[in-house]
Amino acid sequence: MSAGPAPQARRVGEADLHLHSDHSDGTEPPAAVMAAAHRHGIRTAALTDHDTTAGWAEAADAAVSLGMTFIPGMELSARHEWRSVHVLAYLFDPDDSGLRALTDKIRDSRLSRARTMADRIARDFDLTWDDILAQTAADATVGRPHIADALVARGHVSDRGEAFRGILSPSSPYYVDLFAPDPVTAVAAVADAGGVPIIAHPAGRGGLLPERLLERLRDAGLAGFEVGHRENVEPGLSRLRVWAADRDMITTGSSDYHGRGKPNQPGEFTTSDEMLARIVATGRGSRPVSG
Repeated sequence: MSAGPAPQARRVGEADLHLHSDHSDGTEPPAAVMAAAHRHGIRTAALTDHDTTAGWAEAADAAVSLGMTFIPGMELSARHEWRSVHVLAYLFDPDDSGLRALTDKIRDSRLSRARTMADRIARDFDLTWDDILAQTAADATVGRPHIADALVARGHVSDRGEAFRGILSPSSPYYVDLFAPDPVTAVAAVADAGGVPIIAHPAGRGGLLPERLLERLRDAGLAGFEVGHRENVEPGLSRLRVWAADRDMITTGSSDYHGRGKPNQPGEFTTSDEMLARIVATGRGSRPVSG
């Protein structure tokens, strides 16, 4: 997928706290993700693969070799009613039993879901489980992006976007729901593990979460919102900025880089030094790794 400009892109610092590797739905190994961030002028980067910390060690080593600071992170899957909610988690304890049990359950669901979707698709398209595994990096949990890549490789669709708009869309007969905890449970699990929970791209086209839920999330330990992201739109973004400022919450900006999986580029949105310092001061489960 070719790179495209980010709407209202804004750099306010040298930290990009939302990047993905091939340990989840990115297309590059963790070291390459850190190198891409460095090429774009990023000096502090977080690897936030979905529901896994498997890429931390490689990313940290690469960041140190480049003179960067690595922030341990993850993107935790959650759901409120029909809506997917993603919780960015920073500086948590990766060995915390409660959080590990939750991510293990999500990954197990992701794998069984992928198998079921693959079986359904195979009834109508020339596609095998081995085709999908060929698109999946070692230690990565198979998910819809890997099925999409297999469909591209087989010539059934032109790119991931077409796959997600059609064969893999929620309205498709091949689609299977994924287990995800409610966002209050997800936020509390991150906070209990000493981490800093931030809601990712909270003002997308699906609209803001209800204010009563936002208050419950804050009570559960929510630290802030990713207000700098290409998927956030007005008027929700402005309302959320005011809501967060009134409560002195952390606000971040990030690229959500996925390599070739999305047009997003490192550094198209960034996090200020002040907000980065607040995240580092709040996190109790792990520490930044500096070169």
